[in-house]
Amino acid sequence: MTSRAQRISLWACIATALLTCTLNAQAQKSDYPTKPIRMVVTFPPGGSTDVVLRMLLPRLNDKLGQQVVVDNRPGAGGNIGLNLVAKAPADGYTLGIGAAGGLSANASLYAQMPFDPVKDLKPVSMVAAIPFVLIGQPGLPAKNFSELMAYAKSHPGKLSIAHGGNGTAMHLSTALLNQMSDMKLVEIPYKGSGPAALDVLTGQVQLAIVDLPASLQHIKAGKLTAYAVTSLQRLSSLPDVPTLSESGLSGYDSTGWFGMVAPAGTPSAIVARMNAEMTAALNDDTIKASMRNLGVEPAPSTVETFEAYIKSESQKWAKVIKTANIKIE
Repeated sequence: MTSRAQRISLWACIATALLTCTLNAQAQKSDYPTKPIRMVVTFPPGGSTDVVLRMLLPRLNDKLGQQVVVDNRPGAGGNIGLNLVAKAPADGYTLGIGAAGGLSANASLYAQMPFDPVKDLKPVSMVAAIPFVLIGQPGLPAKNFSELMAYAKSHPGKLSIAHGGNGTAMHLSTALLNQMSDMKLVEIPYKGSGPAALDVLTGQVQLAIVDLPASLQHIKAGKLTAYAVTSLQRLSSLPDVPTLSESGLSGYDSTGWFGMVAPAGTPSAIVARMNAEMTAALNDDTIKASMRNLGVEPAPSTVETFEAYIKSESQKWAKVIKTANIKIE
């Protein structure tokens, strides 16, 4: 065989081998998943995020043909669970459900991070948005937010406002409220929305920014005054309650959210498959109704939209955190 023929034969073998590897890789990706998927949730069992995910599991398990196993890893504002995902093999069998804190704000809150949210994680899909509501004691001499703002400014430092804990989305929402309104409210951290709402009910604090699951029942019963919601749009569950943006704080927008992420480097075919299944589940009418009954809004997205949203949220909250000098050791 001539040297030219040998070279042709060699290149033909290389091309065949590359084609075989590509086809095998594609076959493996199209077969995904072939075993159970570990879903790391950065919140404890029983919380809104955990409840919503478990609501989605029957459909996801059915469509994927494999079981999605929930692994609750709360702590450090979501950093513990997300760090596990960031360090896991990028094969699609360890995914995570993270929230606004861990995926956008924590990089500005914590002096040291165990992982880089941008470099070490791949956004898959937004899952849900959790709007907050500004509540107050019915006995306050203010019928609406404009009156509340006027009262607070005439009594600087006299009104206390509770939130769900240092570094939480409710904490940042409260800081943004103080910055935009200049009401000089005294911020008091609690361990979650429930205790914060309870202390407004019992008169321990005058105001709070909490999520709907902790407050909706009391608002409808007339035991709490709902001054405004923190999202840009009014809520279907509280259609008569205005937004802060339309109540005098133009452009105010703060919503809790959570979404699915994967380790960086996870094959795009796997990311696309999980995005498609999550989107389909969140568009199911029964699931949507169940989520909204909890005060949670379904928020499916494309991979690209979710990635852009995380970046914009990170930039937004970095400014709020710096202005308020919020730090978590």
